[in-house]
Amino acid sequence: MSDSPGEILQFTVPEENAGDRLDSFLGDRCAHLSRNRIQNDFGEKRILVNGRPRPKGFKLKAGMVIRYEPAPLQELRAVAQDIPLEFVYRDDDIAIINKPIGMVVHPAVGHPDGTVVNALLHHVRGLQAGGDPLRPGIVHRLDRDTSGLLAVALNDRAHRHLADQLRDRRMGRTYLALSWGRWQEHEGILTGDIGRHPRQRQKMSVVPRDGRPAVTHYEVVADHGFVQLCRVKLETGRTHQIRVHFTHNHHPIVGDPLYGDDARAKAVHALDRTRAAQLVKAAGRQMLHAARLELEHPVSGEIMVFEAPMPADMAAVLALLEESGPSPDDA
Repeated sequence: MSDSPGEILQFTVPEENAGDRLDSFLGDRCAHLSRNRIQNDFGEKRILVNGRPRPKGFKLKAGMVIRYEPAPLQELRAVAQDIPLEFVYRDDDIAIINKPIGMVVHPAVGHPDGTVVNALLHHVRGLQAGGDPLRPGIVHRLDRDTSGLLAVALNDRAHRHLADQLRDRRMGRTYLALSWGRWQEHEGILTGDIGRHPRQRQKMSVVPRDGRPAVTHYEVVADHGFVQLCRVKLETGRTHQIRVHFTHNHHPIVGDPLYGDDARAKAVHALDRTRAAQLVKAAGRQMLHAARLELEHPVSGEIMVFEAPMPADMAAVLALLEESGPSPDDA
């Protein structure tokens, strides 16, 4: 994993980008570089505007010249690290873990260690399933700040079997999501092909062409007026699928830093604004939790169902809503 040595990128800010943040401008123009990599390069002063280092939030003016020399990529390798993992279930073939908030699933640029894979290599000696040395045993993923259940294959036979279940849509994955706004329908199916955002390359979006089919089922299980708790079932498994589909349908996930719209807290009913502001502060991350996992055991054929309780931070946000009484929007 490497770049052309000594790569130097240079841009002149056009009139239409006057007022843009420096990091957003670079993210849109450097599609071959990850968002995390660009953010890290700010700290190393590899990004100059008119010859001077500027912070990532610097507002650009037309005609400014940006010079960016990306740091060379380091070769990634997954090594065992003594990191605690909560095993919900484990045998010789599969493991089900309850992934904590803030843990990346596998090593990548910007997150070379401290991941689920690093921990797995410590707890499961000799893990090699799947053939990818950076993702041994990994069949599906959860975003860093999404908590909950993750299935891991402990040998190649199990990896093939679980991968087939995902491909054939036989693995049941159910999430809890707290979303902004009131859904018009109590339950429904969200569709829309998902692909890379045409301008903001760090994001995914519903795209008219070149996307991959995606199907998301939702059901409102608790109505708190300006926010609603939904049970969400994935039929497909695209990158950021729930976050993208909910945002595309104007109900972004509370606390989502990439797709969300927590500014909505300022636009709710006047009697609810204090409560909405408290909710945003208490959330601190996207309110999305992988609560239930259903799969067929790759050897015994047994249908197995696992559940993970709602994490403390999400439970605290819901308790805040419930303790505050009904929303004026409920009237």
